[in-house]
Amino acid sequence: MMKTCTTATFLLITALFFTAQSQLLNSCSTANDCPLGLYCGNCPSLAKSQPFCIRGQAQIPTSLVSGLPFNKYSWLVTHNAFSILDAPLLTAAQRVTFYNQEDSVTNQLMNGVRGLMLDMYDFENDIWLCHSFRGQCYNFTAFEPAVDALKEVEAFLTQNPSEIVTIIIEDYVRSPKGLTRVFADAGLDKYWFPVAKMPRRGADWPTVNTMVKNNYRLLVFTSDSSKEASEGIAYQWKYMVENEPGDPGVVPGSCPNRKESKPLNSKSASLFLMNYFPTIPVQSEACKEHSAPLADMVGTCYKAAGNMMPNFVAVNFYMRSDGGGVFDDLDRMNGQTLCGCATVSACQAGAPFGSCKTVGMPNTSSTTTGTAGSFSGSVQLSGDASAVNAPAPLRCTDELNLGSPNAVASEVLDSEYVT
Repeated sequence: MMKTCTTATFLLITALFFTAQSQLLNSCSTANDCPLGLYCGNCPSLAKSQPFCIRGQAQIPTSLVSGLPFNKYSWLVTHNAFSILDAPLLTAAQRVTFYNQEDSVTNQLMNGVRGLMLDMYDFENDIWLCHSFRGQCYNFTAFEPAVDALKEVEAFLTQNPSEIVTIIIEDYVRSPKGLTRVFADAGLDKYWFPVAKMPRRGADWPTVNTMVKNNYRLLVFTSDSSKEASEGIAYQWKYMVENEPGDPGVVPGSCPNRKESKPLNSKSASLFLMNYFPTIPVQSEACKEHSAPLADMVGTCYKAAGNMMPNFVAVNFYMRSDGGGVFDDLDRMNGQTLCGCATVSACQAGAPFGSCKTVGMPNTSSTTTGTAGSFSGSVQLSGDASAVNAPAPLRCTDELNLGSPNAVASEVLDSEYVT
């Protein structure tokens, strides 16, 4: 029988979220001017140089709507999650590569990231995370041993027993059982979702509640087809469709499938990863990328996938935006899919699908004052050594009965997505 969250817990979750939303876009000059979940920043590439409160933390959809199949949800993914600005040099060489993120893997997870794209290579008789080329890791493209980042994931899953994390590996590991060993060394094998239990031919995944109950809270996919048979690691293209990464994936009005992927509207895969990042990452441009163009691309890719909402949205510099950014987009995506509402915050416990409560809109009328400054606050960005993690989002572990999640008709989709 479906149970609902206690009223007190649900109201506390809602109150904390809307306290932050009510101050979104307010002018600020220090970190303390913005509440938890927001940071003080700016977006000069959109002519917004004066600092204002910007959203830096996701609302975890399962805290509001749980008990549905995993493939009904949309999650934030960090592209090259390990390629972090200011990452310490662990080899003798100065690093020469592009960077895609600006805070630690732990901080990414604390801020609501639930998918990590990791490039793994053989290097120095170990498995390393490298942002490299031609299948070879060099001392000037190396970041860290993969086990170090995976231990951060293990610590997060241990400390947050109802969370699920997905790892997508660009796989250049050739050492026999290399991936199996590094995940075991990190202590992650106890959370592994068995490949034998993964749904085939586009069938639904188990519910998030079932996955948590069975402790199948880590999904791992590899780009190497041989690893499924040899190491029990799911071959990504059996279970997931994906659009083109890099510049081809950010062309307005276009959402072509990646060459390794089945067509986006294929019904033989139940997960859809939407890439949205340019080929050459530019930190200062990310806030512009994560404004209206990202919302438009969600609508384009939704149509290209045969009215299937992306389950994963992969971006660079995920916290950068001109306000709500990728976090607001994910709220809309989850709201429309999970309960037929314009945002997941409008979902109601025990209500039929499409029955939505009224939610307040962010404050967009305040004028900004003060000087243009660095990014700071309860979220951690590069150059902000004193920043701390925001607390892990409060969760409600009982189920909400929200009716059928299957009828995501186009008429309930926000016009921002369907053009």
